[in-house]
Amino acid sequence: MDRNTRTWRLGAVAVTAGSLVAASVVALPASAAPVGRACENRANLTYGNLLDCVTVEGVVEHLEALQAIADANGGNRASQTPGYQASVDYVVDELESYGWDAEVVPFTYAAAETALEQLTPVAATYQQNAATGTGEGDVTGTVIPVDINLTPPRANSSGCEAADFEALDFSGPADIALVQRGSCSFAIKALAAEAAGAEAVVIFNQGDTEAADRNNALNPTLGGEDVVDIPVVGTTFAAGQALAQAGSTARVAIDFFDATSYNVIGELAGRTDGNVVMAGSHLDSVPAGPGINDNGSGSAALLEVAQMMAKSKPQNTVRFAWWGAEELGLIGSTEWVGQRTQAELDEIALYLNFDMIGSPNYYFGVYDADESSFEAPVVVPDGSEDIEATFESFYTLRDEPYDDSAFSGRSDYQAFINNGIASGGLFTGAEVVKTEEQQDIWGGTAGAQFDPCYHLVCDTIDNYDAHALEVNSDAVAFAVFRYAASTEDVNGVEGRRVPGRFLVPAPAGPEFSFAGPLGGDDHGHDHDHEGDED
Repeated sequence: MDRNTRTWRLGAVAVTAGSLVAASVVALPASAAPVGRACENRANLTYGNLLDCVTVEGVVEHLEALQAIADANGGNRASQTPGYQASVDYVVDELESYGWDAEVVPFTYAAAETALEQLTPVAATYQQNAATGTGEGDVTGTVIPVDINLTPPRANSSGCEAADFEALDFSGPADIALVQRGSCSFAIKALAAEAAGAEAVVIFNQGDTEAADRNNALNPTLGGEDVVDIPVVGTTFAAGQALAQAGSTARVAIDFFDATSYNVIGELAGRTDGNVVMAGSHLDSVPAGPGINDNGSGSAALLEVAQMMAKSKPQNTVRFAWWGAEELGLIGSTEWVGQRTQAELDEIALYLNFDMIGSPNYYFGVYDADESSFEAPVVVPDGSEDIEATFESFYTLRDEPYDDSAFSGRSDYQAFINNGIASGGLFTGAEVVKTEEQQDIWGGTAGAQFDPCYHLVCDTIDNYDAHALEVNSDAVAFAVFRYAASTEDVNGVEGRRVPGRFLVPAPAGPEFSFAGPLGGDDHGHDHDHEGDED
């Protein structure tokens, strides 16, 4: 459907979006909440009332609570930690205090205890992640570098060909192959090392730029389950440098066990049976830090919207999810979807994903369902383009420039789109570096990452941009409220009109700052925790 001719039932009359480009638009102040407890006690039945009441101050209160939880629990809120359990308890307590139904839904997954220790010529313990598809084992032995390149710019094809291993001796009982990121997939490197006789593999980051994602500990995937029988871990570039020293010995260990974690599901019942509007954000952090932007920002925004919609009596049931174990590979959302019957999945009209919506060096990104910038590597479900247009119209209403973010499935909407459920979401950037053109559009600092503290200890209460968080919290509220009233433009289910006259412009169009129309590269993606190839 042409977005410039579609009709939205937003007010007292049906409104055609394309006709509003030259019309008088009702622009709302960014923060004009009523004084005292008026917002908490009233039913916000119009766009204006709801957007007045959703404030960045309210969102930050939740971020401060998540920071306090991390501070009291070893500095993080990662899956399988007391900090995550305390985060679950906090969300449940908040939802129940608003009058929402709240459910803690357990799920079980295969987890691993891992270790990477250097024994000689220095003694050190390194940050590491077990590769998806790894085998298990406990190997202590000689570290054998495989065609690595530590000299800038560090271009390499380490472990990509069987010939890389031919001159090396892997005949011992406990040999550890040390390979470097670059040129080919992690699976190729791991399989080649196993075939050469290695008993364990360490894949270290390439270090070809100063960007954090080229130096931090890799979280590699081998592209399936049980790809190799030997332990494979990813680590940092600095650890690779140390392990590459002559005479290096090390211990690599992976021990599998069944772990249980939890999703939190909040629900506000609607009048229409069998038509559910879902929105979600992951609640867990990485072990390195508190995870305030990634993804306290999305989690806190949903809590603020939940509170301000609590008395709104929606037409469609509204269901919010706070996902567990996302940082381990989208596990919580995938398991929850897998626990549903087909009839239950058919009731979900759409899913909105909010993962990193307050990056300190932000851009405003909308999942590119119409593929105007990025060709999607997944099937984009019908109805997703309407969700994209809804967010774009909101940014246009606020006179905020926006751009496309690749509709890649690399966050918690993956399980939903895999089941044909219309999806969309927002993203303000992770490890990718902001360009000068993007600095001119959104401000901030060219040459720095959109989130310089992505997956680092410094992702704290100081690691967000208040303007980005303010605008996007309202964008969350706007989209949820619109679809809580009617999903007709997504799935054909008629709803009701939202009271009041609230005119919404047609989308102004993306900035195309990552690439020209239809010429996208991979630099506008929503962040990927897998890192499956170079």
